[in-house]
Amino acid sequence: MNSASIQRVWALTALFFIWAAALIAGLVSIALRTPVTTYYWPKPVEAAPILAPRGAIYAADGTPLAISLQNGDRVYPMGELAGQVIGYVKGQRSKDGHINTRHEENAGQAGAEMAFEGQLAGGADVYLTLDPALQTFAENALWPAVSQSGAEWGTLIAMESSSGKLLAVANAPKFNPDSPRGSPAKDARLTNYAFERLVEPGSTMKALTAAILLQQGAARMQDVVEAPMTRRVADRNIRDVVYHPGKLSLEGVLAYSSNVGMSTFVERIDAKTLYEYHRKLHLFDEDLLPGFKVWRPLHKKLQDIGAVELANLSFGQGISVTPLHLAAAFNALANDGVWLEPTLVEPLRERSGQRIFSPEVARQLRRVLAKHNAPRARLKGYSLAGKTGTAQISTGKGYRSSHTYAALYAGFIPATKPRLTVLVVLYNPKTSIFGSKVAAPIFRNFAEHALAYWGTPPHSSGLARSE
Repeated sequence: MNSASIQRVWALTALFFIWAAALIAGLVSIALRTPVTTYYWPKPVEAAPILAPRGAIYAADGTPLAISLQNGDRVYPMGELAGQVIGYVKGQRSKDGHINTRHEENAGQAGAEMAFEGQLAGGADVYLTLDPALQTFAENALWPAVSQSGAEWGTLIAMESSSGKLLAVANAPKFNPDSPRGSPAKDARLTNYAFERLVEPGSTMKALTAAILLQQGAARMQDVVEAPMTRRVADRNIRDVVYHPGKLSLEGVLAYSSNVGMSTFVERIDAKTLYEYHRKLHLFDEDLLPGFKVWRPLHKKLQDIGAVELANLSFGQGISVTPLHLAAAFNALANDGVWLEPTLVEPLRERSGQRIFSPEVARQLRRVLAKHNAPRARLKGYSLAGKTGTAQISTGKGYRSSHTYAALYAGFIPATKPRLTVLVVLYNPKTSIFGSKVAAPIFRNFAEHALAYWGTPPHSSGLARSE
């Protein structure tokens, strides 16, 4: 190899080392400018835990009322149907329509969702006793009537007379569990008024008082008492609203809804007797529907019931109960004298009824209540029975300064062998305070659709005349 060749080899070698040095310098420079973290594999993302699907809520016939989708979202296919009874879960619906599916955000917060949280959270389904058709009839009768009357709220309860099953529980204002909602304290739609409000029974109580008198042998329907329009009891005046003859039989007291007459008849029994019947009718129960939120009734202690209090209790003042309590008590008259515990879940557990009145006493009351039923509660061709009520809301210091009333109607469909006991309550209606004018038509509307749904044909009866 000559000197020229040796020089070329050295030149090429030098160029290679210069190129290699430049390459290494460039790589080092890039490495220094790049965050160190990019040289590590990304941390594996922990897989979200697989949530057990929340159990569904169905009506008695299998209609889905609340179900969970595959992604965990809770939806309510029937919308507003029995919204307050079904309840809702904790998660708020987002703008894209989804509810957070974390367990703590998908827990029941009201109604059946909360009452059966243990079962539903474990994936078990729940069947309610509600009949979707009767529930629809109840809501369609109640919702427009509450709006038209200007009432603050309203409720209609339909209880199967022979079993105690709640086949319809309608509330107004209406509520769709799928809709955005406010806090329970401020959103009036969230309240189940059938269970979570107290009202005085008003004159609906006269039917129960009459049954107590008959059962005790203290009075007969044809017995007559003096009945002026005003009567003094101790230091209080008891007044009647509807003009009536100066003497009334017990049947006449019910026909004219006389406070004076009933307060006179009730003096044939003592306070302890009346108190014990109220207790046996479960008007004092604090847990009438286990699992569900039901308000505790307000009542006087036995030792605090004097002459005035006895008179007031006889026609529905001085005691406050939920509509559910009153419906269950009234159902004893429909069920031939046997009180049944109300229920909202299938299947029924083993239960025994409690006999309060004899079958004849209960049937006698139904005949009289059918004969003197409010005109706006009657349906041509059918025998319906019931009692109206107008209850002034106490201020805690009496009734004189209160201008708030509850309008009520309690009745049976049909009167002879009732299938349903129905209670209607409108709280603070503005168009009229009388149950005969604003609550009775709701009952008739519901009864008309229920009878058609059952396929019950009309019949000719003096008790079924339309007025």
